[in-house]
Amino acid sequence: MATIFTRIIDGEIPSYKVAEDERFFAFLDINPLVVGHTLVVPKFAADRELDYVFDLDDDTLGAMMVFAKKVAQRIRQTVDCKRVAVVALGLEVPHVHIHLIPINSETDVDFRRPRVQLSPEQFAALAAKLSL
Repeated sequence: MATIFTRIIDGEIPSYKVAEDERFFAFLDINPLVVGHTLVVPKFAADRELDYVFDLDDDTLGAMMVFAKKVAQRIRQTVDCKRVAVVALGLEVPHVHIHLIPINSETDVDFRRPRVQLSPEQFAALAAKLSL
């Protein structure tokens, strides 16, 4: 059964896409820690999904980080932040993913924090600004 991320990639579930190529997909987290919180996921066939980032083969892991770097650079250009943190928790959805989180302090990556609330219009405008 396809994960929610595969269903997003396949267009079955709407998302606020930031970037996409033949192997990876980046979209805004709909429950963000901060404005600009973005998820990067590899594209898998539904029968070949992996849920742990370090189960990826070396080529895919390296390519995913290069793709994420481009997205992170765009986030940093667009969102007021000192850095973009990379977090690979992977427990929420059983599909490899990394979080790109604009930060100004280490507490910005505390997943126990209250989440930022954005309207659909704010999400859409942010996705448009971040799009590569």
